[in-house]
Amino acid sequence: MKKRKITDNIPLKIMSVAVAVVVWLIVVNIDNPVGTNYYTLTNVELINKEYVESSDTIGKMCMPEEKQDSIRIAITTNKKIRDKIKVSDITATADLQQAVSLDTNPVMVPITVTCSVPGVTPNDIKVTPQNLSVNLDEKETQEFVVNVSRGDTKPGKDYEVGSLTANPEKVRITGPKSLVNKIDKVNATISLDGNTQDFTQDVNLTIIDKNQEALSDSEMNSLRIENNAKVSVTARLWKIRQGVGISAGYVGSPASGYQVGTVTTVPDTISVAGSTEGLETLTQNDNTITIPADSIDISGESRDVERKISLKDLLPDNVKLTSDSSEDVWVTVSILPEGSREFTLSTKDIEVKNKPDDLQVTFETAQIEIRIKSDTEDLDDLNTETDIKASIDLKGKEEGNYKVPVTLSLPNGYETVENVSTEVVISSGTGTDDSKG
Repeated sequence: MKKRKITDNIPLKIMSVAVAVVVWLIVVNIDNPVGTNYYTLTNVELINKEYVESSDTIGKMCMPEEKQDSIRIAITTNKKIRDKIKVSDITATADLQQAVSLDTNPVMVPITVTCSVPGVTPNDIKVTPQNLSVNLDEKETQEFVVNVSRGDTKPGKDYEVGSLTANPEKVRITGPKSLVNKIDKVNATISLDGNTQDFTQDVNLTIIDKNQEALSDSEMNSLRIENNAKVSVTARLWKIRQGVGISAGYVGSPASGYQVGTVTTVPDTISVAGSTEGLETLTQNDNTITIPADSIDISGESRDVERKISLKDLLPDNVKLTSDSSEDVWVTVSILPEGSREFTLSTKDIEVKNKPDDLQVTFETAQIEIRIKSDTEDLDDLNTETDIKASIDLKGKEEGNYKVPVTLSLPNGYETVENVSTEVVISSGTGTDDSKG
């Protein structure tokens, strides 16, 4: 007898399988078997909370327990109906009026589950657990200031936030005492989204507890928040102005035999942001912030006087420092012996003697200040580029940072008031060598 191979009659075999599948589908459609589908819900809506709050004998408020388990729902029905059911079709509620007793702690409230898909009856649904655990607590009402922030959003280029204000600026919150006492702050976050004009935005409130965590949905649902937990936030956006000058003066006179040299500030200019009116006022003040002279008293001083001054209270109304600016400025009034003057010498003109072989020398500053006096010559005639010779000696120095004395050679009739030094870096890097050998 001739043996049959598995590959014989392939078309016939494929047709047989197809017929079997069709028959099975027909049988299933005809029989429409009953089965059970399972679903998980994390939220149970607690209804008729007013029943407990308004009760003459209870007069409390309620909230679900913090660690409430999810509920598991089983729906048993025929296949055609089961295939239509989605989790979004299922609703779970717990009616406080149906609680067996309000004297227990926690109160056990029966859970009722409904399904909006036609053909599903209450008898088809089973829920586990069957009760929602609810805590009762004394009713508490407190007021909280609304803290407004912008999150990580920024206004458009060349603009900064002048102010963010909420309306209302505070809200009243009522809820279970233990929950209300957990509240640390109430936040409203606005999205600036590159705006360059003032605007108002309605935002939802976020409540933060004392662990700096946002309240859960169930906790939020247990609170009664004024204005339905919404506020209107108005953002005032101010134009940035750069290069605003700083003017400083002083009061008093230095010690006998001394005179005032220069008055300098660090920084010498700042950036501000302001409303149209605020920037106009700044323009009328020559685009300059003036530090009151009585902020710096040099009476009887024989050395330089340096003061740290806050600009915060010196700005015009509706003008503020930009977010990347320090509010402090350092003012220095140089005090020199009479008949002397302060000059600026470029460090690129300083000769470097005994420079270490195969190493680079870099000055930390572009210039140094030197103080020179003369009893016989006119200081106006002194030219720092041609008349002053400066040098440093690095003999024995290796890689590192050094503060070294500067040797000055001056024309006859001139002398330095004090010793001068400069900071240098000696390195083996390949950067620019700004030493003068």
